[in-house]
Amino acid sequence: MIPVHAFKDRTVAVLGLARSGLSASRALAAGGADVVAWDDAEGARDRARALDLRVAAPDAWPWARLAALVLSPGIPLTHPAPHPLVARAGAAGIEVIGDIELFARAGLPARVAGVTGTNGKSTTTALLGHLLAAAGVPTQVGGNLGVPALDLAPLGSEGVYVIEMSSYGIDLTRSLDCAVAVLLNITPDHIERHGDFAGYVAAKHRLFAMQSPGRVAVVGVDDEEGRALEARLLAEGRRVIPVAVGRKVPGGVYVVDGAVIDATAGAPVPVADLTGSTTLWGAHNWQNAGAAVAAARSLGVPAAALAQGLATFPGLAHRLELVAEGKGLRFVNDSKATNADAAARALASFDTIYWIIGGRPKQGGLAGTEPWWDRVAHAFLIGEAATEFAGQLKGRVGFTPCGDLATAVDAAAHRAWADRRPGAVVLLSPACASFDQFRDFEERGAAFRALVKDVLARCGGGVRERVA
Repeated sequence: MIPVHAFKDRTVAVLGLARSGLSASRALAAGGADVVAWDDAEGARDRARALDLRVAAPDAWPWARLAALVLSPGIPLTHPAPHPLVARAGAAGIEVIGDIELFARAGLPARVAGVTGTNGKSTTTALLGHLLAAAGVPTQVGGNLGVPALDLAPLGSEGVYVIEMSSYGIDLTRSLDCAVAVLLNITPDHIERHGDFAGYVAAKHRLFAMQSPGRVAVVGVDDEEGRALEARLLAEGRRVIPVAVGRKVPGGVYVVDGAVIDATAGAPVPVADLTGSTTLWGAHNWQNAGAAVAAARSLGVPAAALAQGLATFPGLAHRLELVAEGKGLRFVNDSKATNADAAARALASFDTIYWIIGGRPKQGGLAGTEPWWDRVAHAFLIGEAATEFAGQLKGRVGFTPCGDLATAVDAAAHRAWADRRPGAVVLLSPACASFDQFRDFEERGAAFRALVKDVLARCGGGVRERVA
């Protein structure tokens, strides 16, 4: 744990007691703050009391002496409307911040690498941490990915914290000065939280606005928003390392036909070949790898030390995760693909796909996935989105309404085995949120993994399970 002494002997309220809220409460208390906490869920309040935290309803908070309100990222800050307690804090002049801002104010000597983007954040964060650790750099990885930032171990000046930053988390951060800030891509997402696409883009850009002069920006330039950010930062005299897939970028890192090339020092230097990787397959993962290599280089890791790290990266669950192979068929869990852009990236990674899609749809449905529909041998529709997706696919992709994931896995496997097309995959890449049938994308992915194991066992397929 990282104690936060910035609020010593002052009173701080914490609203929301999931992982980041509990972490913030403990770190503040360890730093000498008077912490008062609340969550609407009784179970969360019970967990806080078990940690000896003071739990009190907001009406009983000492509002007149609150120094700050620490907000869990999922609680509305500005849109669709501020949470009533956020509005009350604002009216009283009380700053509203998040756990990453507390992490920033802890004043640790270690450098910070912040990673954001619509898609690929978690993989890039984990990969950058892996590359640094493989090169012997003391490293801690967390934030929006897994371990809350304040639950990480303290590091000295030689260490690096690799922190995944969502737009929600950036909104609540004021002073995180990243040694290197990474933007992978920006496509429409979380519009309800930021009001419109411009608000979402602005949230992502704030990660770079918080950097002091001389810091490094790593920017994916394969989309319009990334190119616009690169141009703006260069105009400000900032150091920018561009990252691209499929084309050369002078002074940057690029991946062409799976070959990672480092041109940050001028002359292009081959780093690694990703064409045989099963944990970094597909053009979107090539972008993730390019960004991680660029960030690692900016942090002083020699190019020669990166190849082994890329080759030994184990991948992340629920993100194009090869969960099993049996009877000539691969089963890939991409449950984290909760929007169409992420699903499109998955479709671009394979040639023959039995596609399981559906859940709670997002605005636009499957828009943006169309260029890869010719790779879809058949689609299997589940959840609330089934009717909408059927209308979008009709006449262009054959589909079967399945209702639930169990039915879809069974139907997809048997159809693929009957078709006997070489290189086929059963791909769960839902392009939807999971909340109609599952608690979260992780539960959905775990269910897929179990269902695959079951169908292979019933049908006599040898199972090659993922090794984490």
